[in-house]
Amino acid sequence: MSNAALKTTSSGLTIVPLGKTIGADVIGLDVSQASEAEFKIVFDAWMKHQVLRFRGQKLTKEQLLAFSARFGELDRAPINAKGKDWIEGFPNMAVMSNIMVNGEPIGSLGYGEAVWHTDMSYNDTPPSAALLYGEEVTKSGGETGFINMYDAYDSLPEALKQKVETLTIKHDASRNSAGTLRKGFESVTDPRQAIGAVHPAVRRHPVTGRRALFLGRRPAGYIMGLPLEESEKLLDTLWSHVTQTQDSWFQTWSVGDLIIWDNRCVMHKRTAFDPAERRFLLRTQVKGTKPVA
Repeated sequence: MSNAALKTTSSGLTIVPLGKTIGADVIGLDVSQASEAEFKIVFDAWMKHQVLRFRGQKLTKEQLLAFSARFGELDRAPINAKGKDWIEGFPNMAVMSNIMVNGEPIGSLGYGEAVWHTDMSYNDTPPSAALLYGEEVTKSGGETGFINMYDAYDSLPEALKQKVETLTIKHDASRNSAGTLRKGFESVTDPRQAIGAVHPAVRRHPVTGRRALFLGRRPAGYIMGLPLEESEKLLDTLWSHVTQTQDSWFQTWSVGDLIIWDNRCVMHKRTAFDPAERRFLLRTQVKGTKPVA
């Protein structure tokens, strides 16, 4: 990274871009002690880079929740398969882990690959942001990748860009990003019959005003009003454009890493890892607004 890529602010924070089009390190900040002036720098950097990383943090659950809440009202974490909170007394916190205790998982998503997706796009109001904090991480695998969906939209061929601007997509709620069928849902064979929210294929960011592709996830997606074969073909074209032609940045985890991403203009995924290795991350999310074209 060249010195030209570094930006040191008046408060002493340094912002270091990570990927070609997405991601930045915020260096020199204990997020639990961030002043209002420092937080404004962080927020502005987040709007510019979509994903921020803070390394070497030592946070209690309460401090993680407090910092997360500075980005907006916290959302209740998705409950586990037993219908309970992941951590008793912390309803706004989820656990991402493959660890088993007494034969039961203590977290979500296990150790397999999690496909490219937008968090909870199957809801009418998906989260605006999500934060992940690494307490136990693997020696290899388990990287988290991010794609800039502003650029994905901007780089569409003009004819395709005009075509998708008026389309809406149904986002299937039946399976999570690891492909596991959620409790209470039946497996979907015809995407037209999927249960989930319908959102514009192109959404406008409520803060930056920029447009971003909003695809959610590929399995069981459906473009409303089209014959199924036409919907499948167009979705394949869009997903190929996003995942094969757009630059991505992958986070390799270290203990104490804290990541925040903008769920309104970013897609992410997780690579698989050795199930014999332990992984334990805490996750919070910030309430969003209904996507608008």
